[in-house]
Amino acid sequence: MSQRIAILPEIITNKIAAGEVVERPASVIKELIENALDAGATDIAVEVTAGGRRLMRITDNGHGMSREDALLSLERHATSKIKTDSDLESLLTLGFRGEALPSIASVSRFRLATREPDSLEGTEINMEGGRIRDVKACGMAPGTVISVEQLFFNTPARLKFLRSAETEAAHVADSVTRMAISRPDVAFCCTSDGRELLRVQRGDLLRRLTQILGKTSAAALHAVQSSAEGIEVTGFISSPTAARSTTSAMFTYINGRFVRDRVVQHAIMQAYRGVIDKGRYPVCALFIALPPGEVDVNVHPTKHEVRFRRQTLMHDTLQSAIEEVLKASPWLASRQVIAAPPTTPSVSQAYLERVAAAAQTSLNLPRREVPSYTAAQTAPRVSEPTPHFQSAPAVLEPPAAVAIELPEATEPPASAENGYFSSLTIIGQFHAEYLLCQSGNELVVIDQHAASERVAFQLLRRQYECGAVESQRLLFPETVELSFGEVATAQRFTAELSGIGFEMEPFGGNTIIVSAVPRLAIERDCIRLVRDLLGELSQLGASSAFHDIQESLLSRIACHSVIRGPRMLEHRQIRELLQRMDETDFAASCPHGRPVSHTITHAELEKIFKRT
Repeated sequence: MSQRIAILPEIITNKIAAGEVVERPASVIKELIENALDAGATDIAVEVTAGGRRLMRITDNGHGMSREDALLSLERHATSKIKTDSDLESLLTLGFRGEALPSIASVSRFRLATREPDSLEGTEINMEGGRIRDVKACGMAPGTVISVEQLFFNTPARLKFLRSAETEAAHVADSVTRMAISRPDVAFCCTSDGRELLRVQRGDLLRRLTQILGKTSAAALHAVQSSAEGIEVTGFISSPTAARSTTSAMFTYINGRFVRDRVVQHAIMQAYRGVIDKGRYPVCALFIALPPGEVDVNVHPTKHEVRFRRQTLMHDTLQSAIEEVLKASPWLASRQVIAAPPTTPSVSQAYLERVAAAAQTSLNLPRREVPSYTAAQTAPRVSEPTPHFQSAPAVLEPPAAVAIELPEATEPPASAENGYFSSLTIIGQFHAEYLLCQSGNELVVIDQHAASERVAFQLLRRQYECGAVESQRLLFPETVELSFGEVATAQRFTAELSGIGFEMEPFGGNTIIVSAVPRLAIERDCIRLVRDLLGELSQLGASSAFHDIQESLLSRIACHSVIRGPRMLEHRQIRELLQRMDETDFAASCPHGRPVSHTITHAELEKIFKRT
């Protein structure tokens, strides 16, 4: 019988591996930059032509390689990063598979030039389609230069899937950006067709984010620094107003490695739930450091996916670290505690030193010191004393509203315990919907519905966490006609609805009886609220999923139970609302993510009236 099974030639196996590692020019750039960083480079230059189709060149000042190591690096599964299988559980380097270089060389015209610092000459290797064409000595500075020309020239099926040169160049720039954020101690330069796309110098993380995101976006970032049970979370997150419509500005790193992990993204979005609108995503650069044995990076050749040994702990630690910052609402400038300012978090210096040490050990080279960078301290913002501001008693109001004259604006009693909202000077109301207040040289406009909704939601959530939401029995139970699906939903979630203050039971057919509702919502349209809640619950497949949307249900109850539309408030009511706002979490937004307040500075007003 003829033999049907055969071992594939090496050239074919390399092309198969390239299909996993090399998706487009950007993936080539990523792999080569990772190798440069593992080699201890502090300056990396990336040059592409025609979006990377024609040429990609990466130059670094790392440790370089000897002639023997350079030739061996082009063999499959040849690496200096690991020696035994146990090393997979203690990885401190970005690369370790030993597949990148041979895979890239198999689908391009490839040139590798490298020189060690103590060597008199470098080594140049030229390859075409995975075959070595020439090996010779060359003169060059210490480091490595890799040129990749005519990518996919021998695999036309892959070549036709590449996008336009502009699109591919943009993906290359995004890849370099992600790597640049991960290592602010390394200088990066990226050019496309002679045009500079990115140039950043060494510095701390905040400076690097300012260089990449711009001063406006960086000004909206706030420091995160937390640790628990061996998991350390550092970096920056944005205020709700800086949220974007895509996840393109969410940079997350596990032990210095950029990842797109669903668990990590879910933890971030859970922390921002109720702070930003649905479909919006925060700007963030978060570094999660944990023992190498706690995370498996050997999941996919691209190494963008990871698996956590204690997934729930990692998720909850990250979510808690972000929530602690969001609860303080640091973007409210006057909301501050006079204390020593925290240092700006940066990529762990200890981690950088471990990476450098691992690279030095694996290459058997003398130790090179990793340049340290000092975390800059954030200067405390001292609020100016609030001048006494007399308000005019007249306020604008809709025709149907009944005016209630507010007293003159007065300063609240001096107290060290006053929060941001409690310390505001009340000016009055506008259109019976907005509160006008003063804080120093700023005019603060507060949406009274959003503020009342946040206060009500906080009360409902505390009651729910203590056992059950306080309910009020109806004097005359209401009958509600629903669809048969909604009746089935009411029966399936009877116990859960009881926990948030509703008591309802079947009345036959497609009718139910509502005998109790949350006390906060007793004076509102309870039947409409019941319909809305059942409509939202009908989308859940099981009662176990109720916990995932319980805050959404509580926010809906809060929205139905508070001020809606124009309503005049007395000075006492306004003061009480402001005081309660200081007792809430996420006071800068309502439970649905809409902002509670907006600040207009004195300088902005003078600019409007052309006084500057």
